[in-house]
Amino acid sequence: MKILIKNGLIIDGTGKARHSADLVVEDELIAAIGNVESSAGIDQVIDAQGLIVAPGFIDTHSHSDLAVLINPYIEPKIRQGITTEVLGQDGISMAPLPKKYISPWRKNLAGLDGDSDDIDWGYETTGGYLRLMETAGTGLNESYLAPHGNIRMEAMGLDNRPPTPDELAKMCDITRRELAAGAFGLSTGLIYMPCAYAAAAELIELCKVVAEYDGVFVVHQRSEADTILSSMREVIDIARRSGVKVHFSHFKVCGRKNWGLLDRVLELLDEAQAEGIRISFDQYPYVAGSTMLGVILPPWAHDGGTDQLLKRLESPELRKKMIYDIEHGLPGWDNFIDFAGLDQIFVTSVKTAANQDLVGKNLLEIGSLRGKDPYEATFDLLYQEQNAVGMVDFYGLEEHVIRFLTRPEQNVCTDGLLGGKPHPRVFGSFPRVLGKYVRDNKALTLEAAVRKMTAKPAEVFGFNRRGILKPGYFADIVIFNPDTVLDQGTFVEPAQYPLGIEYVLINGQVAVRSGVYEKKPAGKVLRKATNQVN
Repeated sequence: MKILIKNGLIIDGTGKARHSADLVVEDELIAAIGNVESSAGIDQVIDAQGLIVAPGFIDTHSHSDLAVLINPYIEPKIRQGITTEVLGQDGISMAPLPKKYISPWRKNLAGLDGDSDDIDWGYETTGGYLRLMETAGTGLNESYLAPHGNIRMEAMGLDNRPPTPDELAKMCDITRRELAAGAFGLSTGLIYMPCAYAAAAELIELCKVVAEYDGVFVVHQRSEADTILSSMREVIDIARRSGVKVHFSHFKVCGRKNWGLLDRVLELLDEAQAEGIRISFDQYPYVAGSTMLGVILPPWAHDGGTDQLLKRLESPELRKKMIYDIEHGLPGWDNFIDFAGLDQIFVTSVKTAANQDLVGKNLLEIGSLRGKDPYEATFDLLYQEQNAVGMVDFYGLEEHVIRFLTRPEQNVCTDGLLGGKPHPRVFGSFPRVLGKYVRDNKALTLEAAVRKMTAKPAEVFGFNRRGILKPGYFADIVIFNPDTVLDQGTFVEPAQYPLGIEYVLINGQVAVRSGVYEKKPAGKVLRKATNQVN
């Protein structure tokens, strides 16, 4: 198939100024960019008059890990121009997964990525998971990070303790195996179990392995609130001692009482860069986040995994202790109720029909609906749903969104949980930047924004021949209207597709045509080159 895209304005992803040119796609690659005088041999013509032709957007923080096996057409992503996404986030994902841990791990994973009996959970390793995805086909390009929590679980179970020397060596061996299978790096989520049980020394040894493969260490740091400065210093020191390049997930400062820390947060980035430490981060352009509701509980409540958590929720005495720790705080723990409030945490998804009436309600409203103290009603909900509850929390400041967005280390992401009534970022992160922050607020130029969605993340994660419009590169392309592009989803009605995304090509196949999605398995499962650099 040979496609001519004519009359468009090319923004190639490098940050260079837009220019008028035609673009020719041949099979899965970009064949030429320039003035095409003859349409001989062209099978299809797309007239991009008045439109921007850009590289396909890269979502560096995605939670489609399970969903892509059930329905490979992740339409909310593709309809906003995303052609590649990075799975395996927050240290908790699909692989590795030894068979003896399938049952407890599914419960642990459910709050982030959902659960299903409709897939074969017997794949065991990253290699097996990627092959399963490949066999099913994918609607867009999928890449994977090896999750620290899964690796720790395979090596030493779900216990809250340091690894023995033999267990740490085994974790390093597992990490090498997963990287050799094609993972682009290592992720961790230091507020999620069992990742939170790890000290810096454990992560340094794992990151030395990641550095051998020139992979990236992607980290949901221990704190984005009260102790964010010490948390950042820990991550920077891990990078310093291991030589790994570090990428902070969904970078932000949570809670009114912590907003004044922003300048020092940015100074720490500058100081690390000056030292030669390679740092980047991603960000979704909203003042609210989304994760599993179980994070509101103190860390000790999760010791041993979800099955042990559920037993603790059966105890009135332990419930009282949970409430005490939430209201009085614990050192080194991001207390979501403290920085957001019971009235600013909303349930977005549940597993059973019995609690569907609570979706969209905040924790105070849940207490009122159930005729109970809001803490007790929330604990009941977590228990009844076996911890498989999603939530949205409002924590931020619009000024901070812009300051992070304009930092050179930043690239755009969705961090979108796909279940229930999701955060609107699932449907609109990238168009929101283009419409609200580029066109309306003029916080950055269109060329700079496109670079943050394309070439910048491709460089950080090591995606070969993607992220730039260039002959010989893969034809991942988005064509959008700069005058109309905008997200439409709200927190009340999030599931709305954006305006202005007219065409999306994935590996040379037209997936969105005149704003209409054409379901086709156009994507590829991407694997990082396995050549070690040391």
